[in-house]
Amino acid sequence: MSDSSAAFRFVDLFAGLGGFHRALEGLHGEAVFAAEWEPKLNVLYEHNYGLRPWSDINDLDSDEKIAREVPDHEVLAAGFPCQPFSKAGDQLGFADSGQGQLFFKVLQILKVKKPCRFILENVPNILRHNQGQTERTIVRNLEELGYEVQVNHYSPHELGIPQVRDRAYFIGSLDGLDHYMWPNKHVDSTDISDCLLDDVEISRPIPELTARAIDMWGDFLARTPPELKLPSFPIWSMEFGATYPYEDDTPPAVWDRRPVWGLRNMGGLRGSFGYLLDGLKVEQQREHIPSHAGRDGDFDFPRWKRSYIRQNREFYLQNRAWIDPWMQQWSPQDFPSSFQKLEWNAQGEVRDMGNFVLQIRASGVRVKRPSTAPSLIAFTGTQVPILGANVAGQRRYMTPQECANLQSLGDIRLPEFDTDAYRALGNAVNAKVVEAIAGPLVDGVHQPTRFDAPAGPLENLGAIA
Repeated sequence: MSDSSAAFRFVDLFAGLGGFHRALEGLHGEAVFAAEWEPKLNVLYEHNYGLRPWSDINDLDSDEKIAREVPDHEVLAAGFPCQPFSKAGDQLGFADSGQGQLFFKVLQILKVKKPCRFILENVPNILRHNQGQTERTIVRNLEELGYEVQVNHYSPHELGIPQVRDRAYFIGSLDGLDHYMWPNKHVDSTDISDCLLDDVEISRPIPELTARAIDMWGDFLARTPPELKLPSFPIWSMEFGATYPYEDDTPPAVWDRRPVWGLRNMGGLRGSFGYLLDGLKVEQQREHIPSHAGRDGDFDFPRWKRSYIRQNREFYLQNRAWIDPWMQQWSPQDFPSSFQKLEWNAQGEVRDMGNFVLQIRASGVRVKRPSTAPSLIAFTGTQVPILGANVAGQRRYMTPQECANLQSLGDIRLPEFDTDAYRALGNAVNAKVVEAIAGPLVDGVHQPTRFDAPAGPLENLGAIA
């Protein structure tokens, strides 16, 4: 039943934990429809918001069914699946026959129901995907339905929330956006401690290998001469002592030309951590070439990769007096590849790992100031932020509840199991960011009353291209 006190009605597609719901309800909207395919989140959404979502949005498979099943509304919100457009995925975009096509389902609902406003969210790479063609396709299709469209991107830290998590937002209006103003981005100080809980019961210990890798890099920082400025580029320890070709040639190119013996006759070249490659067969050489340099078909490294390799090798040669003892003590070559790399995002700070927020990524151990947390990631629980001992009283993972606070969803019920909760939070939209963007968008929007002019008949606008 419609809430007559609500300013407007909205639908929440790909609803997840309800970040859009929380934001739009805070702007005096009423949710009249939601869709969420994941069964546990579907049930949880009903518990948190009192509305049972539709299950599979693909079951709304005709204009007639959409007209019948989706209530009239003034605002449509959707964080359509990002995996086809994310740098972390295959980047198939609309060519992904599953999730890549779900934007067009959103488009179909817009076509049939004609809400006067919409707000869509996705990963920022969607603006660059396919050389910008994906963004142009999205905007063109929305404009063909009569919407004026604007696009921008925001990270929570730009709106006073201590998390770096850039996301793209598409907004649209049937009656123009001449008076719409995007929220001002700012660099006000933030502090992750605002999201942390007291007296946390640790339910998920940090694995021993992870803790040892953090200690290894902590010792690396402790050994750096105080006058030495730490690199702004990622530190790749596997390049310390390496001399394999990377500028005008690459190991895969050499292997392609010499499929049996590879570098056998190239004399004295060294792989990861200075391992001598002389006399090794190709498969043996592969074991001692960094993964970033040994992918089949990489006959010419991109400029950024050549730069990182060159910078790391120069850094090692200039500092091997203290790096070699560090390597001898810790044997970084015995760690998985992600632990062999360090991303130092805290220039000018005291070099104590206990002072920072850490994240274990494929790109390395990322170190960030406690002013902001790294981006929450949906794909894996191994990338949950780790709080240094001086930040949280002990070295520990952020709890699901603390991560919910980062997403401005602090008081909702979360999935029972931590791994499910972290995944759902990594997929969630930040409620405060959405509220800041949507506030000016929905200003003046209202539900039709019996005094309003009746809506015209449903128009058949034809198939969506």
